[in-house]
Amino acid sequence: MEKEMDFYRKLRIKIVEWINSETGQKNKWADYILLVPDFFYLLVKLAMDSEVSMNDKAKLGLAIAYFISPIDLMPEAFLGPIGYLDDLAISAYVLNGIINNNSPEIIEKHWAGDGDALQKIRNVLAKADDMIGSGLWQKIKNTVK
Repeated sequence: MEKEMDFYRKLRIKIVEWINSETGQKNKWADYILLVPDFFYLLVKLAMDSEVSMNDKAKLGLAIAYFISPIDLMPEAFLGPIGYLDDLAISAYVLNGIINNNSPEIIEKHWAGDGDALQKIRNVLAKADDMIGSGLWQKIKNTVK
């Protein structure tokens, strides 16, 4: 758990610094990338919640591992914060499944971000095709099922 929280803290600092840069301020995905640390935090908190089924925890664990792994479809090491868009889309997809299998209140209970978590998840899902490309998005959805 400490490793994940350490990752969360570093991620938040990295994203905020990028958002405040000229590049971040001009990027059309900046508002979405700002959600990345909050989605990661939500994944970790839900994975530890006793109300969440083991099947859902397994999916949460995969999403957390994908976030932490340096090897993914849109590597942050090469793309910078834009590389978190696939992590964000995967998180939203997994979180949407959690909402479908549980009471939406479980999401709200652990949401550390601003605004309505459920709406943020819906917004990311609605834009995922544009964010990462429809072909890649379809592959991700087929893999995570």
